[in-house]
Amino acid sequence: MAVNSKKVAVYVVAVFVLYVIITDPAKAADYVQIGFEGISDAAQAVGDFMTWIANGGDS
Repeated sequence: MAVNSKKVAVYVVAVFVLYVIITDPAKAADYVQIGFEGISDAAQAVGDFMTWIANGGDS
């Protein structure tokens, strides 16, 4: 019976995340903040692009 490599990868990532959270919660919080800032910046860029398109693509 072959082990699904995707499941193994998910388990490895989950164990790593838990390890980071347990050993250094402050650093883990910094990583989460960085991630949310990246998502926010990406959403802002998409919104700016859509506004630009709605305005006819004028500079």
